[in-house]
Amino acid sequence: MALGQSSRLARPESLTRSIPGMLSRPQPSISFEFFPPKDDAGEQVLWDAIRRLESVRPDFVSVTYGAGGTSQDRTVRVTERIARETTLTPLAHLTAVGASVAALRQVIGMYAASGVRNVLALRGDPPGDPGGEWTPHPEGLNHATDLVSLVRSLGDFTIGVAAFPDVHPASPDLDHDVEILVKKADAGATFAITQMVFDADTYLRLRDRVAERRPLPITPGLMPVTNFKQVARMSQLMGTPLPRAVVERLERVAGDPAATREVGVQIATELAERMLSEGAPGLHFITMNRSTATLEVHRNLSL
Repeated sequence: MALGQSSRLARPESLTRSIPGMLSRPQPSISFEFFPPKDDAGEQVLWDAIRRLESVRPDFVSVTYGAGGTSQDRTVRVTERIARETTLTPLAHLTAVGASVAALRQVIGMYAASGVRNVLALRGDPPGDPGGEWTPHPEGLNHATDLVSLVRSLGDFTIGVAAFPDVHPASPDLDHDVEILVKKADAGATFAITQMVFDADTYLRLRDRVAERRPLPITPGLMPVTNFKQVARMSQLMGTPLPRAVVERLERVAGDPAATREVGVQIATELAERMLSEGAPGLHFITMNRSTATLEVHRNLSL
């Protein structure tokens, strides 16, 4: 029996929802992304945010791995707990970093045993240096397409992948990124989520280029800025440039945390409105394990 099949019986509705199905509806999908907590105190902060955000009934939520594939055990445990104890649909993260195929099969089996059927399959960044040279595990996988194929072979999962509107740091150009996304879809991926977007035009360009090749819903990642130094650091690590217009607006209020948060919410709201008006299938909020700024943007959009 394939791994995903054993969890079909008596699953709550939240675990039977297909993310591609939700992305195909007329109304935009709303989802939230959390980071794995580093300790028990951080886990409490995370759960406080999850409970607050659960009230707006997002279509799904996800918990990432730490940088370089760290915190896998805590990520899996939190994802399983979301499946068991909430009304939320979990999107399980899975990366190939530092993992053998046998270890990946074990993690997929743990997700399946919890009833999780939606998986985000990522190659992941090199440990210690996101911009460094990628070296696969000697008994592991080399590409996200390989991971998509593995997950697809193990059960009735729906599989998402990452997309890079500003071009992946290791990619030569947008054409290459489009080709990789198409290959991921050929391997079995049925939706994609982007890195955080600060320029709507780059998202729309990537979406339209992929749409010329094949149907693949691409949801933009959106992060309301509440701390400029933090988001600048994340931008550097992800290889996602901050547009000059965004930087200038944030620099004007750099010495005022409350004003920075207000401007960050305004920018996120404007980006969201533009991308939704241009047909984005939804918004994937990167929450930084805090709920208030995300909820404010959500209210601004009247979703």
